[in-house]
Amino acid sequence: MTYVYLFPGQGSQTKGMGLGLFEKYPHLVRQADDVVGYSLQRLCLEDPDDLLNRTEFTQVALFVVNSLYYLDRIREGGIQPDFLAGHSLGEFNALFAAGAFDFLTGVEVVAERAKLMSRASNGQMAAILGLKPSQITAILKKADLDRLDIANLNTPHQTVISGPDEDIDRAIPIFQQQGAEAAIRLKISGAFHSRYMREAQTQFAVFLSQYQFSQLKIPVISNVLASPYPSDSIESIACKQLVNPVRWVDSIRYLMQRTDPIFIEIGSRKILTKMIEQIKEASR
Repeated sequence: MTYVYLFPGQGSQTKGMGLGLFEKYPHLVRQADDVVGYSLQRLCLEDPDDLLNRTEFTQVALFVVNSLYYLDRIREGGIQPDFLAGHSLGEFNALFAAGAFDFLTGVEVVAERAKLMSRASNGQMAAILGLKPSQITAILKKADLDRLDIANLNTPHQTVISGPDEDIDRAIPIFQQQGAEAAIRLKISGAFHSRYMREAQTQFAVFLSQYQFSQLKIPVISNVLASPYPSDSIESIACKQLVNPVRWVDSIRYLMQRTDPIFIEIGSRKILTKMIEQIKEASR
């Protein structure tokens, strides 16, 4: 059997996540609080200022909570994974679990990533359901929506597009008219995984240059490559992830070629688990 641990990304956040974990790992929580300058426990459990869905807060909160779930699972005797993967932000949890960097470094890196991505204004994302990626690309071309990019290839029939606000607004009714089961604007404050993240990518690369990442102890599947990270290019691929699509379908299909893969989602919800079920169904 091959055990694969999966970490969800932005969009999986929910008020109350991490309940019962913060008090179990107070030293780690204190470290994270010191980096960001506020109480992550209060943000995740209470969200009194309605900040949990804002990118600069969401990504750090998810990284910390996902990390605590992972550490708790291993501490309680959970099986050591053979592979790790994460969806977008979740990939940084996978890199942490694989030993690329320690927890405090992970908080610093994710906090900077979140800050840079949140600065990119005038951008949205929308999920298109019921159409194949090739159909979506053809519709974008026909409708002269060439400022929109394919951002997430989540399942064979769920693809996320990314780009300027006004183009997303114009695209949604077009896809509905062209036979999409649904075209849903996401609760995301930027055009992530698109050309509009290039400035953030450049600045993130400069930031990461001050760190020295360690050799991965467990293979991590890259969103960009849909195959394991090469050991000598962790920083560069982590930066490319900001502007490249999340190739989740190809990543899961790569893992499905292993011996009897068992996928275990780490976190408070089972968003990736549902995607995998759809990918498996389409492969039968």
